[in-house]
Amino acid sequence: MSSTTPHSFTEQSDLSTLKGKILLIGLTGGIGSGKTAVSDLLTQLGAGVIDTDLIAHQITGPSGSAIPLIQKAFGSDYIDTSGALNRAKMRTLVFENPKFRGLLEQITHPLIRQKATQQALELAKNGVPYLVFVVPLLIESGTWQHLIDYLVVVDCPLETQIERVMHRNNLSRAEVEKILKAQASRLDRNSQANIVIENTGDLDSLKDQVKNLNEKFLQISEDWQSSS
Repeated sequence: MSSTTPHSFTEQSDLSTLKGKILLIGLTGGIGSGKTAVSDLLTQLGAGVIDTDLIAHQITGPSGSAIPLIQKAFGSDYIDTSGALNRAKMRTLVFENPKFRGLLEQITHPLIRQKATQQALELAKNGVPYLVFVVPLLIESGTWQHLIDYLVVVDCPLETQIERVMHRNNLSRAEVEKILKAQASRLDRNSQANIVIENTGDLDSLKDQVKNLNEKFLQISEDWQSSS
């Protein structure tokens, strides 16, 4: 695979034009698996990280770009007093009715992809060695797999996921289980992964795995540059 300088990227580029020019990593995992912990460690090691979940929160926050479209599609009841998405109300709706989940995704996904592209282009121009796209529903999307070069899955036991999310998000077990049912299974994710990071709660082990991951991707990136 040939490589060209990141500085050749233009504002009009989309994610597909990055393919083959800079190493593209997809990072995913079930809710509560520890994607953020892994992406934070990769950021510290110099990777260019684009967190689509963070982007999603930005565009659905107060005066976010998705808010007018959500209000038009779902009504003002789904916008809170700060002008942000009423996440609890929307969560209940979309996990009970896949039709409404699809409608929400039709609004948010193009905006998320646009912001992710902008961030990726900027990071690439700044010379990061590789890009990491943190995408919670990467497997489920059916589109991200065609854009990335390697898929990294963060994995942990199902019961660990449930306990983490209940504690972190103040949700009931039933609410967490509904979310999990809407996501790909552990088996499905892990079977499609190039690399699986085991996150059982041992921080030293996690750091070692991420360090090795970073070294692997740095070597691949170096090989690309030397073969161009």
